[in-house]
Amino acid sequence: MYRRGVLEAQGFPARELAERLRDDDVTVWVDLCGPSQADLALIADELGLHELAVEDALHPHERPKLDRYETHCFLSAYAVRLDRSGRLETSELSAFLTRHALVTVRADDRFDVAALTTRWDESPKLAGSGVGFLAHGLLDAVVDSHFEAVQALDEHIERLEDLVFADHPDNRDLQRRALALRKSLVTLRRVVLPMREVVNALMRHDLVDDAIMPYYQDVYDHVLRATEWTESLRETVATIRETQLNLQGNRLNLIMKKVTGWAAIIAVPTAITGFYGQNVPYPGSDQPWGFWVSTAAILVVSGGLYALFKRRDWL
Repeated sequence: MYRRGVLEAQGFPARELAERLRDDDVTVWVDLCGPSQADLALIADELGLHELAVEDALHPHERPKLDRYETHCFLSAYAVRLDRSGRLETSELSAFLTRHALVTVRADDRFDVAALTTRWDESPKLAGSGVGFLAHGLLDAVVDSHFEAVQALDEHIERLEDLVFADHPDNRDLQRRALALRKSLVTLRRVVLPMREVVNALMRHDLVDDAIMPYYQDVYDHVLRATEWTESLRETVATIRETQLNLQGNRLNLIMKKVTGWAAIIAVPTAITGFYGQNVPYPGSDQPWGFWVSTAAILVVSGGLYALFKRRDWL
């Protein structure tokens, strides 16, 4: 519980919420990790939360959104983290925003609450904005996780670009990594793109006062940058895949040119020896010099074809 932006109490029972919130100078943050329906029902009764919002908080995989009700707003968002393999992990987070209370609901403990409270503690001069200040810290933490994931994905994609133009690329590994990155980007886009509407709608709410508004605008700018960056990376991954296929096609064409050239060179001695192998007399057929003439013809014609193909870069 905060009073005029100063932390006054913590760890008190949820049944005291209504009593403490009778003071207009008080702002309360309630954090629920993996709550049961009964736990959330108690908070809902104390704060008068809408049953549809409570149902959304209990059911996972909601779309990032901000729903407005008569006495409060319901926020759904996802914090993200990229592991070393390039796979994106999401942490769903729901929040109820009333005039004097913020209630966060987490399905598990993957969301770093300690980092969130640190953000609040680092900006005590803004704590007087009440719930608007707490909501800003929450959104800032979520959007920063999006931005960090985009940056990490960008680094993964840069390394993938280097592998595409390697002398001996592992095409199977490249394809697997490209598809994994594309999947992560699709997931990231699904949670980042709706955040523009969420932050924009909250900026128009009366919970956000003039003192905290510039900080919301900064978060909105980060959302736009993360969205544009995500779209750019999706196009980059698609381009890398197309480039890989084009390079494979070019290598195949080069191999076919070389195989065709060598086939033409090999065809010459095959034709000459096959011709001389016919059961008919030929010049020098019964003389040693006939063998040397056929051998010289093979070497000269084959060497000429090799030089011609080499000059035309067919070999």
